[in-house]
Amino acid sequence: MTSSFRQALYSGEFIITAEAMPPKGGDPSHMLEMVKPLKGRVHAVNITDGSRAVLRMSSLACSVLLQQNGIEPICQMTCRDRNRMALQSDLMGANALGIHNILALTGDPVKAGDHPDGRAVFELESVRLLKVIDKLNQGIDSNDKPLTDGALNMLAGAAVDPQLKSWSGLQSRFEKKLAAGAQFFQSQLITDFERLDKFMTQVASQSDKPILAGIFLLKSAKNAQFINRCVPGVQIPDEIIERLANAEKPLLEGMRIAAEQIKLARDICQGVHLMAVKREDLIPQILDLAEIAPLA
Repeated sequence: MTSSFRQALYSGEFIITAEAMPPKGGDPSHMLEMVKPLKGRVHAVNITDGSRAVLRMSSLACSVLLQQNGIEPICQMTCRDRNRMALQSDLMGANALGIHNILALTGDPVKAGDHPDGRAVFELESVRLLKVIDKLNQGIDSNDKPLTDGALNMLAGAAVDPQLKSWSGLQSRFEKKLAAGAQFFQSQLITDFERLDKFMTQVASQSDKPILAGIFLLKSAKNAQFINRCVPGVQIPDEIIERLANAEKPLLEGMRIAAEQIKLARDICQGVHLMAVKREDLIPQILDLAEIAPLA
């Protein structure tokens, strides 16, 4: 499969990615049904890797399933559950299976999820994982030993949070990920677009790597309040919560809000990363509302 995502990154066009959640069980049919409408509307779809430390199907297996269905995947890989040998082994396997887009993540703490008594690994974190991927692309492993059966061809990305309270911390972390080889960045949920603009002009402008703003589909006022309560560093503004509370059709209003935010992001950065948990099938309608045409 030709990588439309990689081509879009290097051509400078406006990039659209989405996010899908793996199934909790052995049947992927519902996940595939949800992402099927995204074909031809997004450049790639992220498959989460135990997001919020909740047990789900392997992100690598789901990435292969997406690719078999004509959708380019971005395989998220976290350091929470694997040591460096297992991470490198999975990366080699992904490469062999034609999965070349990786989002390197540290991973949410085990205690936050549904197996709080599980044992976390965290031998690496996202910056060191990016460095390992860069080495594998050069044909050497993390111990600087040659890969006797060929180098990898991975496009590694990283997460960024422009709304992080510590500006110096944000800048330092971004610079470390750049130096470690990150080729693109997907942001956490954005609600403060002035802050995003400041990040783009004062921090991200030092690099030509694309930044994709995280846009989240809010389904109701209750959903927005839950995010404010449970997602660290995110604050949905009161006026958005009021819009959702007063709307005759809250879900439709949430779609309109997401479309407005896509339009704002289009003037600020090179792309958007759309998160519509359990309603990925609505993303094409959101893109229509945002006047984003299907991909050529």
